[in-house]
Amino acid sequence: MRIEEKKEIVASLKEKIQTSGHFYLTDIAELNAQKTSALRSKCFEKEIEILVVKNTLLKKALEEAEGEFNEFDATLKGNTAIMFCATGNVPAKLIKEFRKESPKPILKGAYVEESIYIGDDQLEALATIKSKDELIGDVIALLQSPIKNLLGSLESGKNTITGLLKALEERA
Repeated sequence: MRIEEKKEIVASLKEKIQTSGHFYLTDIAELNAQKTSALRSKCFEKEIEILVVKNTLLKKALEEAEGEFNEFDATLKGNTAIMFCATGNVPAKLIKEFRKESPKPILKGAYVEESIYIGDDQLEALATIKSKDELIGDVIALLQSPIKNLLGSLESGKNTITGLLKALEERA
């Protein structure tokens, strides 16, 4: 590979790291062609971009990218595939689902919601992290709850007032 090609790959990885907001480093070595194809297909369905990268080029891209990614240096050994996504918990859920059938992919590390997670033992925590949209939905539901209770009370009160007025009208 020529130096120009390496520089293009590093620049492309750097841009993806900065624009995606979330990425996962995984080990997909030893997956056969059929399972690799199935993983890529599931990634495509979930809008996850997966790339197999050279560790040296990824390390260079992480060094050039804005942010502190030094913690990933220890994970850049062996086979590395990087998953880019817009929603932080989607790749973790996909990995958990895929591992029901296969022992791989193994999570090496992840950058999600401006936090770094190292090691496969972090997979469960990453899968349960709520996305920004889920958190906004929770806040809206919490804000709507008192209003719904108030409207319910007013609605039942309306029936009570109507009943009282009819009773008074019948007496008169």
